[in-house]
Amino acid sequence: MYKEKLDKILLKIQKPSRYIGGELNSVQKNPDDVTMRFAFCFPDTYDIGMSHLGMKILYSLINEVPEYWCERVFMPLPDMEEKMRENDILLYGLESLEPIKNSDFIGFTLQYELSYTNVLSMLDLAGLPVYSKDRPDLTPIVCAGGPCVCNAEPIADFVDLCILGEGEEVNLELMRLLEKCKAEGCTKHEFLVRASQIEGIYVPSLYDISYNDDGTVKAITPLENAPATVRKRIIKDFDKVYYPENFVVPFSAIVHDRAVVEVLRGCIRGCRFCQAGYLYRPFREKSIDTIEKETISLCETTGYDEVSLSSLSTSDYSEIETLLGRLTDYTDKESINLALPSMRIDRFSDELLQKIKSVRKSGLTFAPEAGTQRLRDVINKNITEENVLESCRIAFEGGYTSVKLYFMLGLPTETMEDMDGIKDLCDKIIDLWYTIPNRPKGKGIQISVSLSTFIPKPFTPFEFEPQPTEEEIDKKQKYLLDIINSKKVNISWSRYPFTILEAVLARGDRRLCDVIYKAWKKGCKLDGWSEYYRYDLWKEAFKECGIDVAFYANRKREYDEVMPWSHMDVLVSRDFFIAENKKAHSEAVTPNCREKCAGCGVNRCIGGKCFE
Repeated sequence: MYKEKLDKILLKIQKPSRYIGGELNSVQKNPDDVTMRFAFCFPDTYDIGMSHLGMKILYSLINEVPEYWCERVFMPLPDMEEKMRENDILLYGLESLEPIKNSDFIGFTLQYELSYTNVLSMLDLAGLPVYSKDRPDLTPIVCAGGPCVCNAEPIADFVDLCILGEGEEVNLELMRLLEKCKAEGCTKHEFLVRASQIEGIYVPSLYDISYNDDGTVKAITPLENAPATVRKRIIKDFDKVYYPENFVVPFSAIVHDRAVVEVLRGCIRGCRFCQAGYLYRPFREKSIDTIEKETISLCETTGYDEVSLSSLSTSDYSEIETLLGRLTDYTDKESINLALPSMRIDRFSDELLQKIKSVRKSGLTFAPEAGTQRLRDVINKNITEENVLESCRIAFEGGYTSVKLYFMLGLPTETMEDMDGIKDLCDKIIDLWYTIPNRPKGKGIQISVSLSTFIPKPFTPFEFEPQPTEEEIDKKQKYLLDIINSKKVNISWSRYPFTILEAVLARGDRRLCDVIYKAWKKGCKLDGWSEYYRYDLWKEAFKECGIDVAFYANRKREYDEVMPWSHMDVLVSRDFFIAENKKAHSEAVTPNCREKCAGCGVNRCIGGKCFE
């Protein structure tokens, strides 16, 4: 029936290939042979969700179990959503084209805070109540994972449980438990109580939150024997962790349309603004043999002519040049481009450059983050101006004529002198270009400067810091535009209404659930898309709920404040974050993990050492 309805509407919408399934390597199963069904929902469009590595891993992992079936589900764009509602088509999985409300699990991966209203839209489009209290049946269980659930409080009223940490093991444990509870005739509440005893599982309904008169959190009280702190799950033997032999290959282009091999997990650097660098600790690498095998398998089963080595900092792989030598023996022969994103400026070299441009040149992007050494020390970037200039020299001598630089505005302790530092660095790069004897003739240099606004995130040393106000950011943006007047430098920046909402949702508590619901009812969705974002409606929702945006975004937090995420344990100690925050304000740096252990606490928790 659904196929017939879809046939009537698909030619009336943009890019219908997003909604039909049936792609190469997608998994089809006989529903009669399946005991558990998992609808893996990416709360954004197909083009973005199909680029996400975590979805590819867990999709294949679950489908490896013969009696389990994982399907992919994405947020439809407004033209498709309108046609679905007009024709009574409920949100469906791409593999079966059947409604996901009949699944056992509906799982959302939350990669960014601006996707929260999409979660509500997808639940509603699936024909389900958006509040968990209004879904009394055992199934479907609505769950969430991904980096945002380190503070799941803003979506606590909508989901039944959250998965904190890495999902390769815990997802199957949850599915086995639900399968058992279904056989035993358990209620939803009984299942959730039992699920809360699995390490890494957070059940929001089993925690009572109380507040002080000033609006801060007073206490977080576990109920029914739920753990006082929920400890994240990690994969200890990363070299042997499950990885797919193939990916689903889309019919149409997606954002990152290539094979992806994860080479390491975690980060050794400790940049004080970077949430991912702490959430994904400890640092773990795959062996060269494993990476080579996975690279060849994915390229041969998908037909992609580009493969990307994925991590938070790929150039920190301990044997990066040996690895690239092994891989290019294969990729050069097969005319496959080898992409190396997430390169550290201080790890860039002539050898790396030759490897990554052996088939075709990709763009080069570096992230100084700050314009002066003082501010780079505050954020613990651990790179110097000399590192930046040397990397640009190598790139220019290798034939590159453009470079993109990422900077952040509004970092703690930032002054207008730090703005001058951005201009000075650009000027020095331009001057450097004209000293290169073999620079491409007839071509000028182009520097793209991208300015993002600082957003304080949980589980970072800067979780205590205020986000700058719009007036402060606007002043610095205008100042940079005034002092950087070279046609060789192109400047872009993030819009403050996006970043202020992200800051509020990142450090918010459960009182924001009502705000999200009201904003969604007013029509907010696809908030990460500039053409759909309606901050005016968000402001109305905040006002109607009596919520002060500045309380969450622009307020400095004391070290002894109970945070909304204080009952989450990502294995990095709170004392470490406090110590790092103090070091930031004294402009002191912390060496990377290979140079010296900083005592973040991860090693103690996992019973070993990241580096001997």
